[in-house]
Amino acid sequence: MTDGVQTTNATVAFQEVSKTFGHVLAVNKLNLEVAQGEFLVLLGPSGCGKTTSLRMLAGLERISSGTIRIGGTIVNELPPRSRNVAMVFQSYALYPHLSVYENLAYPLRIRGLPKASIGPRVREVASLLQIDSLLERRPKQLSGGQRQRVALGRAIVRRPAVFLMDEPLSNLDAQLRVHTRGELKRLQSELGVTTIYVTHDQAEAMTLADRVAIMRDGLLQQVGPPRAIYDQPSNMFVARFLGSPGMNFLKGVLRADGGRLGWSSNGYSLQLPSEWTSAVQAAPASAPAEVYLGVRPENVAFVDQPDEASLPAEVYVSEALGNETLVRLQVNGQDLVARADANFEPDVGTRVWVRPDLRRAHLFDAANEARII
Repeated sequence: MTDGVQTTNATVAFQEVSKTFGHVLAVNKLNLEVAQGEFLVLLGPSGCGKTTSLRMLAGLERISSGTIRIGGTIVNELPPRSRNVAMVFQSYALYPHLSVYENLAYPLRIRGLPKASIGPRVREVASLLQIDSLLERRPKQLSGGQRQRVALGRAIVRRPAVFLMDEPLSNLDAQLRVHTRGELKRLQSELGVTTIYVTHDQAEAMTLADRVAIMRDGLLQQVGPPRAIYDQPSNMFVARFLGSPGMNFLKGVLRADGGRLGWSSNGYSLQLPSEWTSAVQAAPASAPAEVYLGVRPENVAFVDQPDEASLPAEVYVSEALGNETLVRLQVNGQDLVARADANFEPDVGTRVWVRPDLRRAHLFDAANEARII
């Protein structure tokens, strides 16, 4: 083992990594590889293990079992300062009594960088982040967005092997958060540094990530490019979590009808695409298989007249968002959300007919919630 991670950019690998706190299993046999220069987002609800995974990588939490590698070096026993990672926290963690310049210079000073090298490095990073006019200010004199840039700058100035970011945009207001995540994506692309970013915000995951790793209860659920996971979720949890609003699920039974598959619920039925028949084995009619029909809100259309491809619904509430309207419906006692044109604002209680686009739909096993097709 080397004395530390020396590479300027590095791959990251979690191999069978677990973490327990007493009797609580926070991370359960995590296997995950992050390529050099990749922007990977760890996504999941509070308590799923994503921040614990990040802290184990940084050396702030000791792993219970498994192996963590950075740039090919096993770092299980290395102290944080020897791992050559830089972490950006939600709180920014700036020194209030130091100027912006001094905050940026501090990581270089404590690592013994020659004094003549510190000034040019600090000014280079400040220019990159467009905070060069703020170098003499104290953190209390900065806006939230400016403080966030300084926190990023303090990480960048070290030229680490890996950036670790724990909800760094959550303290910003909505408009600034959208702007800053675009700047962050551009910056990471320019620097080409391996980055692992933790968030519970699926919009951040979709817009920032090269790949998303979704966690639940300490277990990794699915890893892949955001669009691929959005279109082909591995289970109902992933389908529900990635998307705003998440995927709709209508519970019913699967039947074979004349060689074709059909889905039915409370007397209403839909004939499923013919290409699904070869991929799904229908249960016997005497014991119909319970399934969920999954369809995203943008794939639910309103129709004027009922037909064999539509379902009756009642408007529960409509939410006008300016560019679109979200219509929350009741379909045979089950919730369904549809995206509609901005001018469509039906009254509460209105009876309508909706047609799910079955070419973009999925079936999920009601017993284990895994995607069937």
